[in-house]
Amino acid sequence: MTQSMRFFLSIFLVTASLASASFLNTAGAATAEDLNADSRQALLTLYKTNPFSETISHKAKAALVFPNIIKAGLVFGGSYGEGVLMKGSKVESYYNSVSGSWGLQAGAQSYGYVVFLMTDNAVKYLADTKGWEIGVGPTVVLVNAGVAKNLSSSTLKDDAYAFIFDQQGLMVGVSIEGTKISQIKR
Repeated sequence: MTQSMRFFLSIFLVTASLASASFLNTAGAATAEDLNADSRQALLTLYKTNPFSETISHKAKAALVFPNIIKAGLVFGGSYGEGVLMKGSKVESYYNSVSGSWGLQAGAQSYGYVVFLMTDNAVKYLADTKGWEIGVGPTVVLVNAGVAKNLSSSTLKDDAYAFIFDQQGLMVGVSIEGTKISQIKR
């Protein structure tokens, strides 16, 4: 076996182990109380790291909060996490976030994300479809440092704004495009 094959086999085994441990850990689904508390804490973390997100939250009709998404992959990958839909400070319902991917990728990471729903139509779409595939339906703007500099409370014109935060792990890049968000029972 060549050195490069050993390297890729090692990466595969580490990734598979991390993915298995992470997905098994999330398989013991969180209770409603855990999701509520984790989501509220995730919002506070987001507000500290990106103060403009708090400004957006005051204008939003609702927010989908996913405090802990686990993503892993080696050529084929996937992500999973559970969260809540909040209207104001009240939790309305529970959702999961699932995505799959393939391509040049190796590693594992965790992160959180929040999607602020700015219009009644976006909230209605989520309720009517009992879920949402990001990239289909209402327009979502992924807010990074560059986008945030050009936004103000008077320029918020899109249906939804998403913030990714608290990234940890060994995988490059995070995208929510193609993520399927589905309502779950808790």
